[in-house]
Amino acid sequence: MYKVVIGLEVHCELKTKSKNFSSAPNTFSTFPNSNVAAVDLGLPGILPVVNKEACRKALLTAMALNCQNPDEVIFDRKNYFYPDLPKGYQITQVTKPMGVNGYLDVLVGDKIKRVKIHQLHLEEDTASLEHHPKYSLIDYNRSGIPLIEIVTEPCIESGEEAVAFLEDLRDVFLFLGVSEAKSNYGQMRCDVNISLMEEGSTKLGTKVEMKNINAFNNVKVAIEYEIKRQSALLDKGEKIIQETRRIAEDGKTYSMREKVDAIDYKYFIEPNIPSTPLRHEYLEELRSSLPELKLDRYLKYINKYNIGKSDAKVLAKVRSISDYFEEVLSYGSDVSLAVNFVTTSILSTLNKLEISVDELFISPKMLSEVIEYVYQGKISLDHGKKILYKAIEEKIDPIELIKKENLKQINDEDELLELIKKVMDDNLEQVRQYIEEDNKHVINFFIGQTMKVSNRQANPNKSLELIKCELERRKTDGK
Repeated sequence: MYKVVIGLEVHCELKTKSKNFSSAPNTFSTFPNSNVAAVDLGLPGILPVVNKEACRKALLTAMALNCQNPDEVIFDRKNYFYPDLPKGYQITQVTKPMGVNGYLDVLVGDKIKRVKIHQLHLEEDTASLEHHPKYSLIDYNRSGIPLIEIVTEPCIESGEEAVAFLEDLRDVFLFLGVSEAKSNYGQMRCDVNISLMEEGSTKLGTKVEMKNINAFNNVKVAIEYEIKRQSALLDKGEKIIQETRRIAEDGKTYSMREKVDAIDYKYFIEPNIPSTPLRHEYLEELRSSLPELKLDRYLKYINKYNIGKSDAKVLAKVRSISDYFEEVLSYGSDVSLAVNFVTTSILSTLNKLEISVDELFISPKMLSEVIEYVYQGKISLDHGKKILYKAIEEKIDPIELIKKENLKQINDEDELLELIKKVMDDNLEQVRQYIEEDNKHVINFFIGQTMKVSNRQANPNKSLELIKCELERRKTDGK
């Protein structure tokens, strides 16, 4: 048996107006070399200028990942030659990263896994290459885009844990608003380092690296394939080669190049960018702006509000939905009804109209008022939802609709019994089936008819009890 040891290096492009060290726009474009400035091309005589917003978002992300922050911002040069790096070096961080020694707690199944963060640093992205049989093309649109790299400790033990971490990390980016984290745009990608070690051993196995995997599912597929491949080699007494591999469409990994020694990048502090001290007040102000993250909300919904796990996951997944739900609760709404309305009516409407909750006509205040009507028994839950849909369609305050259409729920037992008796007198055959054949299914029939003749205003629970009593009374009288 072997113990699986996995470490991830996650790259995420930050959402800013301009690039990290130039004024070129930081926007996605399918037209090559359209978002480019002289700095991005590494032309002689140019000087980089630090993007303050990129630094702020990198520091904020480091704080959300429980990292220790530096006392100053320093950039370093990472020297190497590759066609996608026109300067011959990359501006990055080694001396003082934006964050070190952090962690992110993630939910794997029903258990919480703590993934330790070695460091988070800010750098510039490289250009992208398009390879053809006899030549390659370079697109500098991506060159210089603010990029954070998050390096985990080798503490992940399965493909399931790796994907859970990546999904939760992406949600951190989205909750903070630092990136759109769209893997199909290359905004979020990761390298996977995996090794196998003998169970009970303290010596790490030989590391194999898999580069630039975009889709989370491919991360899991690559890890699971590598576990099988490396296990088979070790079982035969063969050695694992330290190399870089890629995941192919067939779900298998293939060797790209062997990697014997670590590359000496000859780092040194970037001479064209002066260090910038970070004031304690600035860091505390930034820390105070951190929102409550997904896992904390999920646990709060379960432990404080006694919400079921599946509903809690749905409500905590997207910050805007979670904020909307919590604002509904802030008006004193019944929790179970608020959960019901948000997870059904609100989410289904957003999906149907393909809009965000911020674009929804129904405000949390409006929803809370409808919930209060249902809670007090003035209207039924079914009516409440229908009113909500109609209010969204016609863009009318739902309370106005309730008053206009006189949709208050009928709770008076005498009024309900009168309705029920009339329904039974109009459907004597069903009454006979209950009395003579003991057919209990007719109870549901009478519930439906009562709701129909009352325009669905009859209290369904009270109606059910009264229907049962009236049928039994007629059965007894009939005998």
